[in-house]
Amino acid sequence: MAAEHEQEHVRVAVIGTGFGGLGAAVRLRRAGVTDFVLLERRGAVGGTWHDNTYPGCACDIPSHLYSFSFAPNPEWPRSFSPQPDIRAYLERVTDTFGLRQHIRFDTEVQQMTWDAEELHWRVETSRGALTADVVVSATGPLSEPKLPDIPGLDSFEGKVFHSATWDHGYDLRGKRVAVIGTGASAIQIIPAIQPVVGELTVFQRTPAWVVPRNDRRITKAEQKLHARFPATQKLRRLALWGVHELETQVFAKYPKLLPAVEKLCTLHMKRAVKDPELRRKLTPDYRVGCKRTLVSDDYYPALAQPNTHVIDSGLKEIRGNTLVSADGREAEVDAIVFCSGFYVSDMPVADLVKGADGETLAESWAEDGMNALRGTTTTGFPNFLFVIGPNTGLGTSSMILIIEAQLNYLVDYLRKLDTLGGGDKAALDVRPIAQHTYNAKLRERISSSVWETGCTSWYLDAQGRPVAVWPGTTAEFRKVTREVWLEEYEVLRRSGAGRTGARRKAPLLAGSVSRGAVAHAFHTAEDMPGHAREDAR
Repeated sequence: MAAEHEQEHVRVAVIGTGFGGLGAAVRLRRAGVTDFVLLERRGAVGGTWHDNTYPGCACDIPSHLYSFSFAPNPEWPRSFSPQPDIRAYLERVTDTFGLRQHIRFDTEVQQMTWDAEELHWRVETSRGALTADVVVSATGPLSEPKLPDIPGLDSFEGKVFHSATWDHGYDLRGKRVAVIGTGASAIQIIPAIQPVVGELTVFQRTPAWVVPRNDRRITKAEQKLHARFPATQKLRRLALWGVHELETQVFAKYPKLLPAVEKLCTLHMKRAVKDPELRRKLTPDYRVGCKRTLVSDDYYPALAQPNTHVIDSGLKEIRGNTLVSADGREAEVDAIVFCSGFYVSDMPVADLVKGADGETLAESWAEDGMNALRGTTTTGFPNFLFVIGPNTGLGTSSMILIIEAQLNYLVDYLRKLDTLGGGDKAALDVRPIAQHTYNAKLRERISSSVWETGCTSWYLDAQGRPVAVWPGTTAEFRKVTREVWLEEYEVLRRSGAGRTGARRKAPLLAGSVSRGAVAHAFHTAEDMPGHAREDAR
């Protein structure tokens, strides 16, 4: 009878079934780890590509680069795929790799607490509790919509929804609609709804730099070629990767080249917008790349239509059905669509995680902002790993490349645990000096990049700290996360027949942390961890 009441225990618990969670599951299975679960709060896989179904929803990274390297899709219908095709791709990945048996749908994680005696995580969910040796948070930065605190919003008599919670039951035809924001979601929504609404008012706090998208349908001949000769698809992916790596180099290292990009954006705008006053409103006063550069072929034409009005001021308050901008202009509307982003620099999952010292991850980050070692692990939270963690965001390339790099780190992390355990449990906790040194060098590098040239963006937190962006190429990140360096961790083992958790220093591979991989983290390829190890030998 006692066995019936034993709590379920797994080797690894993965939170989320977007690209990060599904990718982690595939890599775990390939590494021979089958004792894991995926905890998904929705009733289907997809993550942000399940939740975001607004009109015009699509990816702004080319399809053949925005997919797993281990699961190529020769049947992408467009060069930039719409949301339904991306979600269908993730469903196929789930089935192809036999992941459904590991997924717990409609299971929301409510709290995670580190048990220092048993060296495992206690995970409380909406459908019961379980324990796990390792927790992988793959909730992603675009999982929790953010609504601004606007006076009078509660008394608005019309329809209100966020872009990520689109109400498809509400008919926008002929309505007076306000779109709040001009970010990546807004520039897709605006062209999609402009032809059907009666009047469209766009509240633009800050204009965006927009480059041509050049989206097109991928021909049947191309699809057949990629299916019959997979090497052609690999070459296509490699070419796309190379172009985006060069773009990243310009933003991070060669800002003198950015005026040429700005001229391209300006020409793109002038082709569609003939009104000089509207051009003035749409022209940014900051360096291109400081905020995420957007891609669209139809955004500017939609703004130039007679039923569209751009108010170049933020929304200040709402009086009945009247929206009032910060500079006093008014617009009466029937519906409000908030394109106000997500909680990126203050991850909601951080409030749910209690570490070795009893404080939450959010409390741990309160003073210095969110940060992690190699964007993946955090001191005081043993055996807890992020997929898309602090300072892993990109401004120009595919996040799938970042995800796959972190999955390499995850698999090596588990290997190290198995080796260190010797038949018993072991845990790894980041040394504070390692995390501090890594982030100090990372932020030093960001300080000379375009991302800190004076604008406000999701790359920065409320205090202006660069907590979200990775200031380099995806190749550099792959090198940084190629393997787990034990000199950056302390090894925790159970002692006294598993009754207490004791900290033990991991054997140093070379001198001190300052001489190891962290101290050489970023400046040149020769300073990457692999080269540091060769020097240490």
